[in-house]
Amino acid sequence: MPTPPRPLASLPPQPQLIGVLCDIDDTLTHAGRLVPAALDALQRAQDAGLRVVPVTGRPAGWVDQIARLWPVDGVVGENGGLWFWMGEGKLQRRFAQPAAERAHNRASLDALAADLLAEVPGAALASDQAYRALDLAIDFCEDVPPLPDADIDRIVAAFERRGATCKVSSIHVNGWFGAFDKLTGARRFHEDRWGEPLDPSRWAYFGDSANDEPMFAAFPLSVGVANVARFLPRMASWPSFITQGEGGHGFAEAIDHLLRDGAALRPGPGSR
Repeated sequence: MPTPPRPLASLPPQPQLIGVLCDIDDTLTHAGRLVPAALDALQRAQDAGLRVVPVTGRPAGWVDQIARLWPVDGVVGENGGLWFWMGEGKLQRRFAQPAAERAHNRASLDALAADLLAEVPGAALASDQAYRALDLAIDFCEDVPPLPDADIDRIVAAFERRGATCKVSSIHVNGWFGAFDKLTGARRFHEDRWGEPLDPSRWAYFGDSANDEPMFAAFPLSVGVANVARFLPRMASWPSFITQGEGGHGFAEAIDHLLRDGAALRPGPGSR
């Protein structure tokens, strides 16, 4: 069994940090709504000199809007399949796969969608599916009555039988063809955005569910908001620390802790 997460209060000062990476759903949100204190925490982290990058399973359409309007330095979306940022006043867009490969995989995913939904009654296409470029998102609780864990496992198995990579978030099961995840997307974004490899020892990662597992494994300073407890049985790698608050309330709590203890509080490293 992995080492249980420690209380956030036991986290010592982190003066080496240059940035914060975070999931969005149920990490910055709570009960389906963005927590105002979490959005404010993103701004305060930037103001303190930290780079701020959400890393989410949400679609290209959402990533476009978030990269343009939120206090962030870029966004990695669709579980590492794409990454957008504002540069020189224009939205910069990058994808893990070339256009022809994306189109082929899109057709394959669309073909399996009906069969998969027929196998698991009560599941549905995610309401944001129309805005996705690389994956197929199956809703198990966002806009449908919550499905039991056994049905979530059936969705995962259906993807995997067809050779798809599959990750479970707090609201969707996401499947795609190709070798990428949140960690590979974050690494490629960092190199494209700042021209250097990502150093996990200088970033903190915040998440809440099983699709955050690659990030929890890679980042020495990883923090799960309190609701991550539901998904720990699905993960081999757990966050190092856990907040008292759930969702965006826990994220704001963690940023307060980092900034109070001097995680940055210095001129930023040219984030914008």
